Amino acid sequence: MAMSCKDGKTGSLDNGKYVRYTPEQVEALERLYHECPKPSSIRRQQLIRECPILSNIEPKQIKVWFQNRRCREKQRKEASRLQAVNRKLTAMNKLLMEENDRLQKQVSQLVYENGYFRQHTQSTTLATKDTSCESVVTSGQHHLTPQHPPRDASPAGLLSIAEETLTEFLSKATGTAVEWVQMPGMKPGPDSVGIVAISHGCSGVAARACGLVGLEPTRVAEILKDRPSWFRDCRAVEVLNVLPTANGGTIELLYMQLYALTTLAPARDFWLLRYTSVLEDGSLVVCERSLKNIQNGPTMPPVQHFVRAEMLPSGYLIRPCEGGGSIIHIVDHMDLEPWSVPEVLRPLYESSTVLAQKTTMAALRQLRQMAQEVTQSSVNGWGRRPAALRALSQRGFNEAVNGFTDEGWTVMGNDGMDDVTVLVNSSPDKLMGLNLSFANGFPAVSNAVLCAKASMLLQNVPPAILLRFLREHRSEWADNNIDVYSAAAIKVGPCSLPGSRVGTFGSQVILPLAHTIEHEEFMEVIKLEGVGHSPEDAIMPRDMFLLQLCSGMDENAVGTCAELIFAPIDASFADDAPLLPSGFRIIPLDSGKETSSPNRTLDLASALEIGPAGNRATNNYSTNSTCMRSVMTIAFEFAFESHMQEHVATMARQYVRSIISSVQRVALALSPSNISSQAGLRTPLGTPEALTLARWICHSYRCYLGVDLLKSSSEGSESILKNLWHHTDAVMCCSLKALPVFTFANQAGLDMLETTLVALQDITLEKIFDDHGRKALFAEFPQIMQQGFACLQGGICLSSMGRPVSYERAVAWKVLNEEETAHCICFMFINWSFV
Repeated sequence: MAMSCKDGKTGSLDNGKYVRYTPEQVEALERLYHECPKPSSIRRQQLIRECPILSNIEPKQIKVWFQNRRCREKQRKEASRLQAVNRKLTAMNKLLMEENDRLQKQVSQLVYENGYFRQHTQSTTLATKDTSCESVVTSGQHHLTPQHPPRDASPAGLLSIAEETLTEFLSKATGTAVEWVQMPGMKPGPDSVGIVAISHGCSGVAARACGLVGLEPTRVAEILKDRPSWFRDCRAVEVLNVLPTANGGTIELLYMQLYALTTLAPARDFWLLRYTSVLEDGSLVVCERSLKNIQNGPTMPPVQHFVRAEMLPSGYLIRPCEGGGSIIHIVDHMDLEPWSVPEVLRPLYESSTVLAQKTTMAALRQLRQMAQEVTQSSVNGWGRRPAALRALSQRGFNEAVNGFTDEGWTVMGNDGMDDVTVLVNSSPDKLMGLNLSFANGFPAVSNAVLCAKASMLLQNVPPAILLRFLREHRSEWADNNIDVYSAAAIKVGPCSLPGSRVGTFGSQVILPLAHTIEHEEFMEVIKLEGVGHSPEDAIMPRDMFLLQLCSGMDENAVGTCAELIFAPIDASFADDAPLLPSGFRIIPLDSGKETSSPNRTLDLASALEIGPAGNRATNNYSTNSTCMRSVMTIAFEFAFESHMQEHVATMARQYVRSIISSVQRVALALSPSNISSQAGLRTPLGTPEALTLARWICHSYRCYLGVDLLKSSSEGSESILKNLWHHTDAVMCCSLKALPVFTFANQAGLDMLETTLVALQDITLEKIFDDHGRKALFAEFPQIMQQGFACLQGGICLSSMGRPVSYERAVAWKVLNEEETAHCICFMFINWSFV
């Protein structure tokens, strides 16, 4: 038998003859194919009975037709994919050729300038022999900054400014007005976000990006003009005036406000001119610049609590691409007035890398995300929730960090310490829709919102690693009593979500909701089990649900802000529902690339236990010797009754201070200097109990299996523990209980389970196996207890994060104590890896 994939009317080759189908038969088969592309033998026979038109066709011929049809469908999809890749590569090749031409022009200009400066240097050398007063005065006057007269802001003057802005922007986007260097960590290619560069040696901070997006130019311009929809730090953009131009373009006068990144610096605002026009080649241009030193026109006076920053000629060059889509050049060039912030924060306002990450690349990511959403439907019942994502990060957390008075926030007096700032908001706009009306039949009486916030400097800890630990180990810093209060204050009721499940952990991700294309941020629902309380029964614990946003989890990204923001929700949660977000924001202050082991948080909790000796000894971690600095901002919001204001304020201050203390412990344990230093430190694994357990494990293994578990010949307890801890296979012990739980694991075991020594005791043995694995394991338990050991076949188990782990084989043996009685069961998973 052979198959043909060329024609829908060609069914099969049987005994050397083609079987041809009539148009009616093909139509019937196509209809059946769309219902079931791969029917079983029984289903194919049923099809023949149900469709008389197919009664003269053998079931084997029907089977071959479906095989051919699936083959054609696969070929069609592959051809479509290759065509799309070819179009993308063609556009990218054009973009790279243009970039190459620009670089050649820049090289030519640099060669010319080098020759000019060489001649000028020789002339200056001769001129310096003249020490006359005139020469000295002339030399000094060369550095005076010229004073420009005010610009005319009448309609004709604004058009002149707009055309000048357009020329300067294009010289930056495609010319050599700015010396661009490739952004560290960015590798251009068809799958990258684009070609990203940062400025070198120009005034202010500047970034440029070039990329291909699958949207038409007019749609691209529409999205980019709506800056608050994609730029999280943008509080508002107000268009105050619109002027049409004779060439069909428009001039707009804008006032824009940006949120402050931390509680330690004021927010920024801009008074802008935006010019939209179409070039002769059909390209669409949107360019902007600040309006400074103007007369005879509208102005924007300084606004309280904002520092007026300057936008130098910036914008977007959007060109249509053959085959659909657009090629876009983005330039962001700003002077963020770094003098207005504490010196320790100035790198944030003087770094072009930070500007590229937060603004330039954010625009490209938004365009790529919008293009993808055009062609894809929602991934689940909740969809992608862009409004909810903005509500968490923009309308919620940024408002809490900034606490603007025009939004109703007022600052409370401190308690003698100024480390934590407390604000109160009782405005109707803040309270409206916060589930504060009637929830589950019970009236809510909370009528105000309190925010406690603080910022702290972190030394030598990567933001991505710290944030990942805070996300994965909530119990290390969160207070269940506070979670109970937060749930009760806004009347969070029981929540029934698609995909929810019951588990044994204190917090559990039950529903990933959304992620960006680059997977640099994602939104999820987590369940805190037994935390909330129902209004009907204040004694019975109920599950509490949080909507949570995580971003900046990529350890290799440069200058990336890491955020973990969450808010209580219930089943009535709507897409645009107001929220009370709380959480963390960590911003690196050093632009150097962070290099660290991705496994460093997996055993972090072991460095946080148990008493004064709680730090780790030397481990073979690969870390950067340079000092990494970052600033963390913490903000927590609480709904409360007005007469409880002082009590809630005291509680909030204490809670934030306890979180700061917990974060400091975590950061200290993560610090490479503390990890690599042994002075005054003692590993928690070096306790007498751990040393004794290691000795029992190795002794029992030798007794039952007749060989040594460890290759080292040293007999010292500390050497045994060290070698066991660094054993390449995953070694872990579980208790001898009706429901065995893990009590110990070496480094490989913690990595395999994706957990820590502290969290390890929350994991039961049966949770890491599926039904087949549990049955096989329980069948071997009698042999382990009677014979003392058992060899298990290879299979699949699950980490604590739900990831499948394959192992080649496993060994289980009974661990005997000094009295030769069973202390625990030890497992060793050999040659394991994540699937």
